[in-house]
Amino acid sequence: MQSWEEKLTEATRDGKILVANFSTPWSGPCRSIAPTYGELADKYPSLMFLTVDVDTLAEFSTSWEISATPTFFFIKEGRQVDKFVGADKVHLPKKIAAVANATRV
Repeated sequence: MQSWEEKLTEATRDGKILVANFSTPWSGPCRSIAPTYGELADKYPSLMFLTVDVDTLAEFSTSWEISATPTFFFIKEGRQVDKFVGADKVHLPKKIAAVANATRV
Protein backbone atom coordinates (compact mmCIF):
# COMPACT_ATOMS: atom_id res chain seq x y z
CA MET A 1 0.00 0.00 0.00
CA GLN A 2 2.83 2.38 0.87
CA SER A 3 4.46 1.67 -2.50
CA TRP A 4 1.17 2.53 -4.24
CA GLU A 5 0.94 5.89 -2.50
CA GLU A 6 4.60 6.66 -3.20
CA LYS A 7 4.30 5.80 -6.91
CA LEU A 8 1.07 7.77 -7.27
CA THR A 9 2.65 10.81 -5.63
CA GLU A 10 5.80 10.46 -7.74
CA ALA A 11 3.81 10.10 -10.99
CA THR A 12 1.70 13.16 -10.19
CA ARG A 13 4.76 15.20 -9.23
CA ASP A 14 6.60 14.19 -12.42
CA GLY A 15 3.55 14.67 -14.67
CA LYS A 16 3.53 11.00 -15.64
CA ILE A 17 0.66 8.62 -16.22
CA LEU A 18 0.75 5.64 -13.88
CA VAL A 19 -0.01 2.29 -15.54
CA ALA A 20 -1.25 -0.04 -12.80
CA ASN A 21 -1.40 -3.74 -13.62
CA PHE A 22 -3.79 -5.50 -11.25
CA SER A 23 -2.85 -9.17 -11.52
CA THR A 24 -2.23 -12.43 -9.69
CA PRO A 25 0.94 -14.52 -9.83
CA TRP A 26 -0.99 -17.78 -10.35
CA SER A 27 -3.15 -16.63 -13.28
CA GLY A 28 -2.18 -17.95 -16.70
CA PRO A 29 -3.21 -14.78 -18.53
CA CYS A 30 -1.35 -12.61 -16.01
CA ARG A 31 1.80 -14.70 -16.36
CA SER A 32 1.56 -14.65 -20.16
CA ILE A 33 1.29 -10.84 -20.39
CA ALA A 34 3.97 -10.13 -17.74
CA PRO A 35 6.95 -10.19 -20.16
CA THR A 36 5.13 -7.88 -22.58
CA TYR A 37 4.26 -5.53 -19.70
CA GLY A 38 7.91 -5.49 -18.64
CA GLU A 39 9.05 -4.70 -22.19
CA LEU A 40 6.53 -1.86 -22.39
CA ALA A 41 7.81 -0.46 -19.10
CA ASP A 42 11.31 -0.37 -20.58
CA LYS A 43 10.07 1.12 -23.86
CA TYR A 44 8.03 3.96 -22.33
CA PRO A 45 10.02 5.70 -19.58
CA SER A 46 7.60 8.64 -19.90
CA LEU A 47 5.03 6.45 -18.11
CA MET A 48 5.30 4.87 -14.67
CA PHE A 49 4.50 1.15 -14.38
CA LEU A 50 3.33 -0.63 -11.24
CA THR A 51 2.01 -4.14 -10.60
CA VAL A 52 -0.57 -4.74 -7.87
CA ASP A 53 -1.06 -8.31 -6.59
CA VAL A 54 -4.83 -8.55 -6.11
CA ASP A 55 -4.42 -11.44 -3.64
CA THR A 56 -1.98 -9.55 -1.40
CA LEU A 57 -3.97 -6.31 -1.60
CA ALA A 58 -7.45 -7.84 -1.84
CA GLU A 59 -9.34 -5.04 -0.08
CA PHE A 60 -7.54 -2.36 -2.09
CA SER A 61 -8.19 -4.25 -5.34
CA THR A 62 -11.86 -4.60 -4.48
CA SER A 63 -12.07 -0.82 -4.12
CA TRP A 64 -10.97 -0.63 -7.79
CA GLU A 65 -13.76 -3.05 -8.74
CA ILE A 66 -11.43 -5.63 -10.30
CA SER A 67 -13.60 -8.30 -11.92
CA ALA A 68 -10.91 -9.99 -14.04
CA THR A 69 -7.14 -10.15 -14.14
CA PRO A 70 -5.11 -8.70 -15.56
CA THR A 71 -6.74 -5.26 -15.46
CA PHE A 72 -4.68 -2.22 -16.36
CA PHE A 73 -5.60 1.23 -15.11
CA PHE A 74 -4.14 4.43 -16.52
CA ILE A 75 -4.02 7.10 -13.81
CA LYS A 76 -3.16 10.75 -14.30
CA GLU A 77 -2.99 13.21 -11.42
CA GLY A 78 -4.63 10.65 -9.15
CA ARG A 79 -7.62 10.01 -11.44
CA GLN A 80 -8.37 7.09 -13.73
CA VAL A 81 -8.19 8.23 -17.36
CA ASP A 82 -8.46 4.84 -19.05
CA LYS A 83 -8.72 1.11 -18.41
CA PHE A 84 -7.82 -2.09 -20.28
CA VAL A 85 -8.88 -5.60 -19.27
CA GLY A 86 -7.21 -8.76 -20.53
CA ALA A 87 -3.91 -10.26 -21.59
CA ASP A 88 -4.07 -9.23 -25.24
CA LYS A 89 -0.45 -8.97 -26.41
CA VAL A 90 -1.50 -7.03 -29.52
CA HIS A 91 -3.93 -4.50 -28.07
CA LEU A 92 -2.16 -3.71 -24.78
CA PRO A 93 0.95 -2.32 -26.55
CA LYS A 94 -1.32 -0.26 -28.82
CA LYS A 95 -3.22 1.12 -25.82
CA ILE A 96 -0.01 2.00 -23.97
CA ALA A 97 1.48 3.61 -27.09
CA ALA A 98 -1.66 5.72 -27.47
CA VAL A 99 -1.52 6.80 -23.84
CA ALA A 100 2.21 7.60 -24.11
CA ASN A 101 1.64 9.64 -27.26
CA ALA A 102 -1.24 11.52 -25.65
CA THR A 103 1.06 12.62 -22.81
CA ARG A 104 3.41 14.27 -25.30
CA VAL A 105 0.71 16.66 -26.53
